[in-house]
Amino acid sequence: MKRGMLRWYVSRTLTLYLPLALFALITLLPFYWMLITSLKRDQELYSFDDPLWVKRPTLMSYARLLSTTPFVHWFKSSAIVALTSATIALLIGALAGFAIARLRFPGRYHLSQTVLLTYLVPQTLLFIPMYDIFYRLRWLDTYLSLIMSSLTFVVPFATWLLIGYFRSIPKEIEECAQIDGATKLQTLWRIVLPLSAPGLVSAGLFAFTQAWNMFIYPLVFISSPEKKTIPVGISALQMGDVFLWGQLMAAGVLASVPLVVFYTFFQRYMVEGLTAGAVKG
Repeated sequence: MKRGMLRWYVSRTLTLYLPLALFALITLLPFYWMLITSLKRDQELYSFDDPLWVKRPTLMSYARLLSTTPFVHWFKSSAIVALTSATIALLIGALAGFAIARLRFPGRYHLSQTVLLTYLVPQTLLFIPMYDIFYRLRWLDTYLSLIMSSLTFVVPFATWLLIGYFRSIPKEIEECAQIDGATKLQTLWRIVLPLSAPGLVSAGLFAFTQAWNMFIYPLVFISSPEKKTIPVGISALQMGDVFLWGQLMAAGVLASVPLVVFYTFFQRYMVEGLTAGAVKG
């Protein structure tokens, strides 16, 4: 019995725990490298004596980043665009997802497939026509251009994700509410949305992440330095063949903080929301 348990434990370790440990190491190593690089002094940045450790940690790179660059404005711009885009994407995605998942109308199945195909359109194919549209509307160099452009790829995915989650909710619950006199919108607001919290969190986090990391649209549509988003601002820290590695890594660490916090607190809802529609629908 003990030999069998030992054999099972060794097999489990080799086939599950060891691969997971290697995967975690490979995944976290770039983040660890970014963190220690942001804490190194200038002499240590170009020294290979002990590359995986910081001998004399310092916050000088963070101080230089905040004092010599408009990083605070970049952070503000990214937060405004990401939060607004995520909120609008959840509103539109909830209404559209509920309509496709519950209402009966011709072309419903093809519409749900079209929503996903819309998300798969490369962003590089859209920024030229959108530039012309925003130029005519005088939206260039405004947050509105970034919000509207980000909605072109966050709304389709949020809608598609919520369609699968709404389908996993039993119809009998909604039918009972309608028997009591609730309308479709009341059923959505009072019954479906509270039960769909994991799906809403997943869709919101995805929309926030995509808008937060958006690069091509802010690069094309924004010209004012104070309105640039973090990804575009970080690219400005590379001047020709000169890389400000300390400030680059410090900016990367600060830009990762909101995403790390959100995913840490809402990880359980994220997994549940992404897998809910996989077994039903």
